[in-house]
Amino acid sequence: MFEVAKNAWKFPEVKKKVWCTIVLLVIFRFCSYIPVPLVDTGILKSFLSLGQGNTVFSLMDLFSGGAFSNATIFAMGISPYINASIIVQLLSVAIPALERLQKDSINGRKKIFQLQRFVTILLAFIQGIGIYYLLKTYGIVVKTEFLNIVTIVISFCAGTAFLMWLGERITEKGIGNGVSLIIFSGIVSRMPSMAGVLYNFVKDSKNKAIAITNVNLILLASILVTTFVVLMNEAERRILVKYAKRIVGRKMYEGQNAHIPIKISSAGVTPIIFAMSIMLFPSTISQLFGVNLKKESFWCKLLKVLSPNSWFYGIVYFFLIVFFTYFYASIQFNPIEISNNMKKSGGFIPGIRPGHSTSDYISKVLSKITLIGATFLGFIAVLPIFLNKKISINGFNVGGTSLLIVVGVALETVRYLESQMIIKTHKGFLE
Repeated sequence: MFEVAKNAWKFPEVKKKVWCTIVLLVIFRFCSYIPVPLVDTGILKSFLSLGQGNTVFSLMDLFSGGAFSNATIFAMGISPYINASIIVQLLSVAIPALERLQKDSINGRKKIFQLQRFVTILLAFIQGIGIYYLLKTYGIVVKTEFLNIVTIVISFCAGTAFLMWLGERITEKGIGNGVSLIIFSGIVSRMPSMAGVLYNFVKDSKNKAIAITNVNLILLASILVTTFVVLMNEAERRILVKYAKRIVGRKMYEGQNAHIPIKISSAGVTPIIFAMSIMLFPSTISQLFGVNLKKESFWCKLLKVLSPNSWFYGIVYFFLIVFFTYFYASIQFNPIEISNNMKKSGGFIPGIRPGHSTSDYISKVLSKITLIGATFLGFIAVLPIFLNKKISINGFNVGGTSLLIVVGVALETVRYLESQMIIKTHKGFLE
């Protein structure tokens, strides 16, 4: 990875893309400190600390690089854009007109992107109103006049719109996926504070030897999990496809061999985010309505059972990730469509009859690969929960989701740089 980053500076055009990406990310981090007016950040931070990081708001704070806890214009982060892209992708499967646009030429995809932008602004507006009423409920908003409401909501929406623009500019003129790099930089920006938490944990501990041992266990687990994530991200199952000889016009094309690559972790962190949002929903609602956890009621007992520190939470969380992984895989891959395309182009899988048998075979392979990927995602997501039961450090909340995003974006960026350097290297040869 370091060798690729070093060689990238030898190519002027690639170097220009790298500098463009760095400048835009610096702008993102600089604007992350622009506060929204009329919000008391001190009360907001104490409100989040009372939740102990067990709500959707703590997830928003993680992805926004601490912007939510500081009540800045980027408090909502890029999450409305991510949700909008997921909604449009799901609608493209359900609505034939959107599916045709997605498969259409560049103009069709432009319309899909435009629809995605409109949905992003709509979701940001709705989410901004919800955050305002949350802040108002806990007395975090200084003044509650109508003009102040409009100011706060528009500030949140403008921040999300600017982030969306930054992400698209990075994708167009920089390296890699802009939205992924924004989330990546937001998570990485919290690493120094996490290192400070570990340092203070050792410094303030009465038994230094045990504290140092616990920190070393955390670091060792992080290294092992990172290695495991890299291996699983790069792993894929390749289905061999052979193409028979074809005669097109007066020209004969020789038979070729190809592969259908199916990545083990093709769903990425999307299943984890979906599952986490569902599992954190009860605790989020309890904070919104100010539920007193000291009272012995059904709701309070349910919250205790669904606490992230409980075994039941970890088990349900794991199976939800498995479910969403299968759901996302069913949207991404259509074995019947793949089989039909192979049949039209004269391709076949050795030992499998074309048509229905081919689609069944692809479905079986996909099911097995998805099971491995779902188990991997579930293990990565649940591991920090059980690790925190053994080693509890207040303020240290870097989990498996963050690690998956950081490693995945780093690998994707390296692959993009390699592809750009290959293009520039072969350009002179082709000329």
